[in-house]
Amino acid sequence: MTETIAGITVPDTRLAREVTEFVRDTEDDLLYHHSRRVFLFGALQGQVRGLRADLELLYAGAMFHDIGLTGGYRESPLRFEVDGAHAARDFLRQRGVDEDDARTIWLAIALHTTPGVPEFLDPVVALVTAGVETDVLGIGYHDLTEEQRSAVTTAHPRPDFKKRILHAFAEGNAHRPRSTFGTVNADVLEHYQDGFVRDDFVRIVLGSAWPE
Repeated sequence: MTETIAGITVPDTRLAREVTEFVRDTEDDLLYHHSRRVFLFGALQGQVRGLRADLELLYAGAMFHDIGLTGGYRESPLRFEVDGAHAARDFLRQRGVDEDDARTIWLAIALHTTPGVPEFLDPVVALVTAGVETDVLGIGYHDLTEEQRSAVTTAHPRPDFKKRILHAFAEGNAHRPRSTFGTVNADVLEHYQDGFVRDDFVRIVLGSAWPE
């Protein structure tokens, strides 16, 4: 059955239903509801910014964007964003999604914690990040109406979300702290992981093997 939240129609295609089922079975309530909000806030920010994204692709990108934080990746050395991007790409390829669209979703997920870049790429890439930024950081909060924000959070509540999502970031990256270099999650581990010392870009440059 078609579902409309805050004026946004959630895709009801076979692919979207399979994405929902997979993510619901893989993620806990925190990440599932966050991912649904990312889709809705991303679509709403698209209206604000005049960006028209394929909503089915936006939905897939939003729903998969935090899969890399889940238990199946607790031994991966890769950035969690890349784990999620790989998982989404493989899932989509298995269901006949063409290579260009799968690559777009890969980029949307891989870059969603790299501010200043996604906004200049395909609308799907831009709006996955926009949805994440609205839900996690409050960027663009006031660009949406109170009615829109309320409709989204009524459908997908966010109890104690700020602390719980930070804990999820810390837990999902605790075993691969070096993968957070150059990303926002270095900040998370600095706050949440005892003994974590973030890599210093300047020291890396000055200490490289070049003799000068």
